[in-house]
Amino acid sequence: MLGITPPTNSFTPNPPRNLEPVFLELAELEAFRLVDLEGLSQEEAGQGMGVSRGTVWRLVQSARKKTAQALSEGRPVYIAASAPSKSATQ
Repeated sequence: MLGITPPTNSFTPNPPRNLEPVFLELAELEAFRLVDLEGLSQEEAGQGMGVSRGTVWRLVQSARKKTAQALSEGRPVYIAASAPSKSATQ
């Protein structure tokens, strides 16, 4: 499902701030990369990932929102196989 392995698993603002991190799932990153960086259509990205176009749309929208939040609020970003459960982050 993943076309590339990210060279890093986190980004931290400089200077660091004491804010909750944003967790970007690998599937979100891959859909975001294929559509926004590689310029594939959602249909093409879905075929490459083995998921529906609707799933790609949801993944891209989530990745965009999380990225915008992290950049505008100065939050750290962690790339993970899946987002941690609420109980694991409390």
